[in-house]
Amino acid sequence: MNRFAPTKAAGALSVDEVTNSRRLRRMRKAAWSRRLVQENHLTVDDLIWPMFIVEGTNVRQPVEAMPGVFRYSVDIAVKEAERAAKLGIPAIATFPKVDLSLRDETGSHILDPDNLINRTTRAIKAAVPEIGIITDAALDPFTSHGHDGILRDGVIANDESVEQITAAAVLQAAAGSDIIAPSDMMDGRIGVIRSALDANGFQDVAIMSYATKFDSAFYGPYRDAIGTAGLLKGDKKTYYINNANSAEALREAEQDILEGADMIMVKPGLPYLDIVRQLKDQFAMPTFAYQVSGEYSMIKAAAANGWIDGERAMLESLLAMKRAGCDGILTYFAPTVAEMLKR
Repeated sequence: MNRFAPTKAAGALSVDEVTNSRRLRRMRKAAWSRRLVQENHLTVDDLIWPMFIVEGTNVRQPVEAMPGVFRYSVDIAVKEAERAAKLGIPAIATFPKVDLSLRDETGSHILDPDNLINRTTRAIKAAVPEIGIITDAALDPFTSHGHDGILRDGVIANDESVEQITAAAVLQAAAGSDIIAPSDMMDGRIGVIRSALDANGFQDVAIMSYATKFDSAFYGPYRDAIGTAGLLKGDKKTYYINNANSAEALREAEQDILEGADMIMVKPGLPYLDIVRQLKDQFAMPTFAYQVSGEYSMIKAAAANGWIDGERAMLESLLAMKRAGCDGILTYFAPTVAEMLKR
């Protein structure tokens, strides 16, 4: 007799007896059965492609901090939009790198109907009318100090900023933008923008609110991409949400919904999946996440060093957002994922 063999206590069930009727591994045994019971799926319909725009012609300029991401001149952006449409990507979100000579304390160039972002919208809509265009009316690409609003004596002037952001939103709608997505986090801007769009005949232009945009360390590569990395004076803590707060995030989202937002967004994505889930459960609104530049660059850097399987990490991170409740995801991986899904 093996004296080391485990003994069965009186009345105890064996592992076989316990698991006989409850073997969860049954449906994991084969690829077909795993696919059959998969609860969440990532499709091309979930993807929004953030695209950086720069002046010039035939420009495809690498973003150093974001391997595989480029700034495109308007003509190349049109070609990329055509590619995105063929891949089935529903929408793109455009972000300009504005020349320093056009920036000032108030970001006044955002009010130029022929600025880079509006020219890009018109060109893409003329060539690829079937793809959705999402534009941001925040001032940070246009200010000399890198803030999302107008800076007065070291303070972001909320109401003055909202007036300018609203005027910019109307110009963007006139250029052909389908969705205005203001990322500035000024109080009251959703209601004012909605009113202005309606008053100017743009009732069908939707608003995707950056409802919960957190003060985060993950925005660095984006600021490099739009040329504000070295401009920012101070920080954005007075208008972005404290990253320790979740109840405040719900209040922000509720306020934007009451003001007329059609969709709400959580930014960043992966570090804030708890917020995504809470918003979806609380409001049952179309809910999106922005997989921001820092999230993208971390995956790319780790993959380049051979520390992770970059393709698997990319897909896993996006599927996690779907699992949390996202209806769609803004991600720089969009064209790569779309090509994979098409294959």
